[in-house]
Amino acid sequence: MTSNAGRRNIEAIYPLSPMQEGMLFHSLYAPDSGVYVEQLGCTLLGDLDVPAFERAWQRVVDRHSILRTSFLWKRLDRTLQVVQRQVRLSVAQEDWRGVSPAEQEARLEDFLQADRRRGFDLARPPLIRLTLLRTADEAFRFVWSHHHAIMDGWSLPLLLKEVLACYEAFHQGRDLYLPPPRPYREYIAWLQRQDAAQAEAYWRGALQGITAPTPLVVDGAYPRQGYAEEKGHLSAEVTAQLLMLARQRRLTLSTLVQGAWALLLGRYSGEEDVVLGATVSGRPPELPGVETMVGLFINTLPVRVHLPAEQPVGEWLEGLQAQLVEMRQYEHIALSQVQGWSAIPRNQPMFESILVFENYPVDRALREQKG
Repeated sequence: MTSNAGRRNIEAIYPLSPMQEGMLFHSLYAPDSGVYVEQLGCTLLGDLDVPAFERAWQRVVDRHSILRTSFLWKRLDRTLQVVQRQVRLSVAQEDWRGVSPAEQEARLEDFLQADRRRGFDLARPPLIRLTLLRTADEAFRFVWSHHHAIMDGWSLPLLLKEVLACYEAFHQGRDLYLPPPRPYREYIAWLQRQDAAQAEAYWRGALQGITAPTPLVVDGAYPRQGYAEEKGHLSAEVTAQLLMLARQRRLTLSTLVQGAWALLLGRYSGEEDVVLGATVSGRPPELPGVETMVGLFINTLPVRVHLPAEQPVGEWLEGLQAQLVEMRQYEHIALSQVQGWSAIPRNQPMFESILVFENYPVDRALREQKG
């Protein structure tokens, strides 16, 4: 049972977003898998003021309710997220200065794997961990781990910018005022105001006639199970050309990439009507201050693309972008609900490939930060 002191420390209780519910389910289903444990690492050079660094992170936790959030599901009809008024965050430290660089790298790999397997107790905030691994007198490997259910990639540079600003002030013996952030619960309230019937009508119409996922095969060579990794980079010249094309046709770069992937799916599958998965930012533009909110907004949804035999590619891409803009009004719906409104059976996936186009708001000052 929760003590009186514990109840007094509760700031807010509210439901989960659809993506949070999905992540929580998978985390509980496979608690030792490290699924949805996110890790960000970097090297910090210089004479780090560790107390100021720890104080900066605590200030950020104090500011953002999602960093003081945990989840409750036992003996409840509905899973809830609970925000604590106060949560203490500490920075763990290890000293590796007496170890060779090669051994440090081996230790780091072991540490990251163990940290991922450790996971998080989702009922106990904070769902973030900070570790400083000292590798030299003026060098640290910093590891920031968190559970994906409390924030998305868009949130990371927002938090880091605040941490760096607070650290600089505290290191210089100053305090720092930052305007109060918009809390994540405003997004949950926005979700509850949306018209479910209108969303259902949209998705039923968008997926009408689709009865199976578009197969992802290349000459039948790819196995149906297993994982592999392939990395590629576009040159600066190719990237500039793509950006120029997008500006000329008034397209987003994301539309260009989704169009290219849809064409590949069509060529390899032999189908003229394809479905791919797309991860969307999920931040509704009509919600004030949403671009600066810290929390989990992303969603993964099906995108149906018609590939007409004869149509200028520019016109086709413009039509695809108009389709994606319309979809934005209904991208908050859970994938499980969308599948229920389609003719694809529940025992089949809605898509066999997912396209993630990441475009985070990394501030120029953050990119140029040294230290």
